[in-house]
Amino acid sequence: MAAALIRSGAPLPSPSLASLAISLITAAAVAFFPATSASAAPKPTESELRAQLKQLNSKVDKLIEQYNLKRVELAKAQQAAKTANERLATAEQTLAAAEQRVAEIARLRYQNGNPPVPGFMLPASGGSAAVLNQLTVEQQAFVQGVAKARDDKEKAAKDAAALASEIRGDAAQVDKQRDEAEDVIEDIKKKLQDLVPYGTGRKSDGSWAPELPSGSDNITPRTRLMREQVGKNFSLPYTVGCFRSGSGGEHPLGRACDFMMSTGGSMPSAANLALGDRIAEWAIKNMDKLGIKYVIWKQRINHGSGWSGMSDRGSITENHFDHVHISMH
Repeated sequence: MAAALIRSGAPLPSPSLASLAISLITAAAVAFFPATSASAAPKPTESELRAQLKQLNSKVDKLIEQYNLKRVELAKAQQAAKTANERLATAEQTLAAAEQRVAEIARLRYQNGNPPVPGFMLPASGGSAAVLNQLTVEQQAFVQGVAKARDDKEKAAKDAAALASEIRGDAAQVDKQRDEAEDVIEDIKKKLQDLVPYGTGRKSDGSWAPELPSGSDNITPRTRLMREQVGKNFSLPYTVGCFRSGSGGEHPLGRACDFMMSTGGSMPSAANLALGDRIAEWAIKNMDKLGIKYVIWKQRINHGSGWSGMSDRGSITENHFDHVHISMH
């Protein structure tokens, strides 16, 4: 979901379409997340809230789609306005050239002692009957050209002004749609954050009681909860490795998991590197809730107070470029 989330001829759609989309989103948000009170219904279960979030995400996707279409249409309108302004400049040049040529013809007729031409022209002149006749015909053609150039200039100016006004309205509408979508997206993020449960074994002083590994996966309850929560909040591309004997750190203790972003020790794709960034950020944000001790990702370690660089261990895997490592208390 985007979203960058986002800013950008054919006629533009009616503003009512965007307004309708925004109304749908707002109504959905209100319907899905009503204000609580002392007499309000019990808080929805996790499964109910996730179902509601899925529906709201669908609504947001539709809004983003309409927002993006409006951006495309806005870009087309801006290009049309540019074309209209170029046409206006051309019309002004044509008009200036035509008026100059008419003035030249009028000057020649005047010098020849001929009577003035109708309208805005001065008396003009020529050298002979044939020349005068040619000048008269040419003059008439330019008079018509001047009139057309003036009409073109006026129409181009009106078109440019109309498009400029339309663009201002559409730009404001796009901004409103973007802001509305961003608000709903932030609400979704908050709801998802609220779904993260608290790990087991937290003591009153904020420290964590030791836990024994259990189950066929040989990990602690806190580690298992963390692994489940990562799986619920992210679409993981590869396997997750937790218990591993014969190694240092928390893996043999059942207190660590590696979330793979590639296989075979290769560097992850750009998309999976970005996914790893999001998983690491999420884990750091939920350290206190879940009982996370530290996170290692891309040759850096974070205990909750910022990233610190680590020494080069010699490979993509050992430097944690192909997996996010999360250790638990």
